[in-house]
Amino acid sequence: MRALLVVNPAATTTSARTRDVLIHALASEMKLEAVTTEYRGHARDLGRRAADSDDIDLVVALGGDGTVNEVVNGLLHRGPDVDGLPKLAVVPGGSTNVFARALGLPNDAVEATGAILDALENQTERTVGLGLAAGTPGTEDESVPERWFTFCAGLGFDAGVVGRVEQKRERGKRSTHALYVRQVVRQFLNEANRRHGQITLDVPGQDPVTDLALSIICNTAPWTYLGNRPVYASPKASFDTALDVLGLKRLSTPAVALYGTQLLTSSPEKGPRGKHAVSRHDLTDFTLHSKVPLPFQMDGDHLGLRTSVTFTGVRRALRVIV
Repeated sequence: MRALLVVNPAATTTSARTRDVLIHALASEMKLEAVTTEYRGHARDLGRRAADSDDIDLVVALGGDGTVNEVVNGLLHRGPDVDGLPKLAVVPGGSTNVFARALGLPNDAVEATGAILDALENQTERTVGLGLAAGTPGTEDESVPERWFTFCAGLGFDAGVVGRVEQKRERGKRSTHALYVRQVVRQFLNEANRRHGQITLDVPGQDPVTDLALSIICNTAPWTYLGNRPVYASPKASFDTALDVLGLKRLSTPAVALYGTQLLTSSPEKGPRGKHAVSRHDLTDFTLHSKVPLPFQMDGDHLGLRTSVTFTGVRRALRVIV
């Protein structure tokens, strides 16, 4: 088997020595080319190269969810081709690693490498669905290029939190769960639209859902992790279905206290619920419109402000070693 290993040297939970050990372990079982990313978007370019190659069977992403997202977007730059594209394997190296953990992989890079080698030996894999987001035709965002996401996207509040965290990281702060919690509080205190939502969920064949103050799109469950605690925004979301949406119509202090507690105590059987909560399951196509530009994120990567995003849930998009 010929494999391309994409290594993010800035991965927060793996040292250079650990990465060398992992590379040696993988190289002992396959013909491996290891490439260290050098710029933002490099992992996407490497994934594209692998997709266009005739002799790469597997792409291994060593890094966090951002690295995985880039690799996936490179692999799928011409669209899904389950039988024709290289398979994907993920070695978690970030601070949260939602995609890898949702696949059932250990959160430790060394243990995950062992699990991947076992899966390759036993020829076990699964085909996962992915989400696709693009600018909506006929809007000011129609020229925004489409982009794939592996586990979640968000327009509004949660994307604002992601943006705040990225600003802190650019100033030298480490990406920790405590940093995320602090930014959630600051985003809440400064959220201009928390009492009067600006977002409309438009699903073909259904009445629009208006005045949402928060919108989270999930491709799997859990939505994220707070340390070792899984958080379920949409418990029914799955790699085997299309996309799920959680919307909240109010982010007043009592509402945030209620829904925040529900998120922290959520489970595979029970997520946020109440008169201001809106849930939709297994949506193939839908659009989120906003009356004002709002922050937008995909797989924990802040992508700027958007007023309209069209989503597509694509089943059986990519083969993953697991």
